[in-house]
Amino acid sequence: RNLGNPDYILSLLLALPGIVIAISFHEFAHAWMADKLGDYTPRSQNRLTLAPDRHIDLIGFILLIFAGFGWGKPVQINPRNFKNPSRDEMLVSLAGPVMNFILAILTLIIINIINLTGVLNNLSYKAILIISQILLYIFSINVSLGVFNLIPLPPLDGSKILMHFLSYNARNWFIQNQQIFNYGFLIIWITGLSSLIITPVINLVANGMLNAVNYIFGFLG
Repeated sequence: RNLGNPDYILSLLLALPGIVIAISFHEFAHAWMADKLGDYTPRSQNRLTLAPDRHIDLIGFILLIFAGFGWGKPVQINPRNFKNPSRDEMLVSLAGPVMNFILAILTLIIINIINLTGVLNNLSYKAILIISQILLYIFSINVSLGVFNLIPLPPLDGSKILMHFLSYNARNWFIQNQQIFNYGFLIIWITGLSSLIITPVINLVANGMLNAVNYIFGFLG
């Protein structure tokens, strides 16, 4: 990746709205769900907002731009405030990826509405191209972030979702060996195995969303 390449710089700039939106909504969803389930820790830390500065982690943000995978500032929760700690912590973890998938589907709906109504037809070709590219980035980044965070390895959301469904002994073993899983995750990421594993899943989810939304709008067209 050549930072001196104008096309690459332009791609980064067009991707920035998608990155900011994906991270901000993802972390807000964690905070919102925790608050609804009785833990006001995120509220006390001013995380019940979509303001990007409350959710952006600088290192995670930079890695998401240049490496394709990253993270936001983790939302802190206190499971002791939940009525059903195991279930509620799982729901809080699930809220982030679900929010990303909802945003991805909404973006596809917006793209189809634009195509159906021709609302951008009066704009220049360059303006239409830029808007279309930004929307496509919002879609693809949200799908990627949602799938990535469902990987059942610490510190990702998928690990907390998985733990809810494990037996008591299996859950304790998972917690006690969390450091090993952390190392495993780093190895998978550094070696590039993550792309080989995740990319097909991302493509599957993205194509499923595309086909579903296009099928619905096919009747309207």
